[in-house]
Amino acid sequence: MTLTPLFDDVFRAQLAKLFAWRRDIRHFRPEPVPGELLQRLLDLACLAPSVGLSEPWRFVIVDSPARREAVRVNFECCNAAALAAQNTDHSAAYARLKLAGLNQAPCQFAVFADPDPSQGRGLGRATMPETAAYSAVMAVATLWLAARAHGLGLGWVSILDPAAITAALDTAPDWIFIGYFCLGYPQTDDDLPALQRAGWEFRRAPAATIVQR
Repeated sequence: MTLTPLFDDVFRAQLAKLFAWRRDIRHFRPEPVPGELLQRLLDLACLAPSVGLSEPWRFVIVDSPARREAVRVNFECCNAAALAAQNTDHSAAYARLKLAGLNQAPCQFAVFADPDPSQGRGLGRATMPETAAYSAVMAVATLWLAARAHGLGLGWVSILDPAAITAALDTAPDWIFIGYFCLGYPQTDDDLPALQRAGWEFRRAPAATIVQR
């Protein structure tokens, strides 16, 4: 019989600190992420909850310089289009934001969701098939926190064309692109989101997100 672990006040305080210090990292130090540590993080990510225990997440580790360059070029194209779409008041501020660490991050990977995995036998997806993608996002969040606990930073690059990235990485065409991620040791640590430090946006009080009926 497995004994239930005790999560005491000390653990809960440390866990709250982990949540507070999880950041979206864009500036990385050059040292590589040890292969065994990356595998450990992926193992932990696979402990995430998934609809019907379907485990639909698919991690694509990107080591090929040519594939990384294709991702970088696509980001620059999409980012230029996003900048052009900003109104005059916001364009200068947008241009100053560093929105990717593609030139620095020693470890890069993409996350996809298999929209119809045989595992789980379809449980929970009949009326909400998007829960497969939601499950993959849960795996990302789990990995993100685990990475922070190991002193690593993770950056989510979302300014990309999903079809182009799917083609560049030669993945199954029906997989749903969740995001492209940069992983490494951050140059600096901060408990304040970078976009808040840049004055782009600010956190709201948690009460502002709660609706009671």
